[in-house]
Amino acid sequence: MRGRGLLNACILIKTTPLQTESVLEKTAKLKGVRKAFIVYGRFDMIAFAETDDYPGIRALTGTINAIAGVRSTETLVEA
Repeated sequence: MRGRGLLNACILIKTTPLQTESVLEKTAKLKGVRKAFIVYGRFDMIAFAETDDYPGIRALTGTINAIAGVRSTETLVEA
């Protein structure tokens, strides 16, 4: 288990075709997102994030999932 400090996560994002750029712009502006970029393969985007705790990660992924054009996310948390 981690001690006190920031929790790092990699959020893998699948988007609706032709909406990746729009999702990228909105995701990159969210509090806690350090960087976000387009990738190719099973996922369309990756966002690297920092939050205070697991509820913060859960809230951030919920916000990302609510963005128009997001089909699904998968979150990998640094333990």
